[in-house]
Amino acid sequence: MNDTPVTDLELHAYVDDELDAAARARVERHLAEHPHDAARVRDWAAQRAALRERFGRLPQEPLPAGWWPAMQAASPVRWWQQRWAAVLLAGVVGLAGGWGAREAWSARTPAALAALPRQAAVAHVVYAPDARRPVEVAQLEPLVAWLSKRMGVGVHAPDLTPDGFELIGGRLLPGRARPVAQFMYQDAGGRRLTLYLTTELPTGTEAGFRFAQEAGVQVMYWVDGAFGYALSSGSLDRAALARLAQTVHRQAAPS
Repeated sequence: MNDTPVTDLELHAYVDDELDAAARARVERHLAEHPHDAARVRDWAAQRAALRERFGRLPQEPLPAGWWPAMQAASPVRWWQQRWAAVLLAGVVGLAGGWGAREAWSARTPAALAALPRQAAVAHVVYAPDARRPVEVAQLEPLVAWLSKRMGVGVHAPDLTPDGFELIGGRLLPGRARPVAQFMYQDAGGRRLTLYLTTELPTGTEAGFRFAQEAGVQVMYWVDGAFGYALSSGSLDRAALARLAQTVHRQAAPS
């Protein structure tokens, strides 16, 4: 019997149907015994399905000249990550470029910052419309403690109640090499706002408030030290999002 722990890479490969029969059976045994990992896999599968529905043709588009040297310069990754990274390197504008687990090019380049709003928009598109399970943890204190422990840094959930948005919870998401966090807020009209927090940007990255639009999602993003923040909405205009970003910026710095 193989007691080697099942890794996140194997779980992602399972979702992508990239495992042989023996490895797949091993992962399925693991999932049967670990409900939390099984829930994560279901979430990733939902993300994959949502991306395929919106951008199913992108992986078949021709790759640009010179993509392989760029891939060789990146950190070693599995070939299925390289396939998605190649799509990103092709300069595709859209949410398909944002899936953090497929970001295979080096975080030492400005592409890491450019990817931040796409990653946040993907997470917003996948979870904000979910009526049944938009968040993993709804209670504030357990949520903050859990995210802080998993991310290895003190995480704070900003209070946007004065701005009309109540925190409804949050979840942990897979990044390139470390977990990232998503907080979700909702106003009285049912509009949802998500805050994406990552610690994967290279040390020394600097960025004030920036605005991006990713397939109908408005994203205000910025960097504070090595921490990247992205506030996403499918309904708020740029001015309203900027005001909320200022509020988040004043409160959200991790300890």
